Amino acid sequence: MVERRVFKRKEKMELNKIYNENCIDTLMNMPDSFIDMVITSPPYDNLRDYESVIDVPTIAHELFRVVKPGGVVVWVVGDSVVNGSETATSFKQALEFIDNGFRLHDTMIYEKNSPAYPARSNGNRYSQIFEYMFVFSINEPKTSNLIIDKQNKWAGFKDFSNKLKNPVPDFSPRNNIWKYVTSFNDETEHPAPFPEKLVADHINTWSNEGDLIYDCFMGSGTTAKISHELNRKWIGSEISKGYCDLAMKRIQPYLSQEKIPFPKSA
Repeated sequence: MVERRVFKRKEKMELNKIYNENCIDTLMNMPDSFIDMVITSPPYDNLRDYESVIDVPTIAHELFRVVKPGGVVVWVVGDSVVNGSETATSFKQALEFIDNGFRLHDTMIYEKNSPAYPARSNGNRYSQIFEYMFVFSINEPKTSNLIIDKQNKWAGFKDFSNKLKNPVPDFSPRNNIWKYVTSFNDETEHPAPFPEKLVADHINTWSNEGDLIYDCFMGSGTTAKISHELNRKWIGSEISKGYCDLAMKRIQPYLSQEKIPFPKSA
C-alpha cells in the first residue's frame, strides 16, 4: 500500500502555467472537482529517460479527486519488452485507475507510422507500432464531440430492405484506432513527443472551449500549446527543469497571442 502524502492545499492555482515539480505535488494543491479533462503520457518502463519512477496509485487517487464528475482522463501508455516478455505496464496502470474509482470508458489505440521495435527476419514477434489510449471517466462523460470523418462505403444508399428512413450519410464517427505520423523536430527536442494532432483530436472530443485541461507530464509543452490554440485553459506539471524550460520557450509565442482572456487564478 502506497502511503499518501497530505498537506494544506493552496488557496489558488495559477492557470496557464507549467509547475516545475512532481505532478503529485501539483495535484495535492488542487481543489476538489477542479479539472475538466486530463491528457497525458507517463514515462513507462525503460522507454523514456526520466528523473524518477512515477507513483501511479497516488496519481490515480488524486486525479479522481480533482477531475470533475463527467470529466475524462486520457492516459497514453505502452509496454516495453524485458527478458523476452512484454511488461504489461499499460494494463497494470489501467487497473490502478479502475481501483481508484474511474470507469474505463474506452480502450483506444494510437497507431504509429513507424515501429518502436522493428521486426527482424530471425525474430519471433511482429513489429510494435501502437500504444494504448485509455479513456477513463468519472461517471458518464459530460462531453463527447465525436469526430465524424470516416467515409461511408454505402453513402447515399437508402434501401437495406426499406429499414432506413434516411440515406446513409457521407461520413460517420471514426473508429477507436487512430493513426498519426510521429516526428522529432527541433521545436520539441523531446525523446517521446505527443503528435499534436492526437492531442487536438482528444481535446476536441472530450472538452469544450473554456474548459480546463491538465497534463501531469507536460514534457515539451504540446498539451499547453494545443489547449491554447483550441481556446482551453490549461495547467501542466513537469519534474524536469530542462523540459520545463523548453516547454515554456516553445509556448511563449502562443501566450503572447492569447485567443481568450486567461484568468490568473481559480
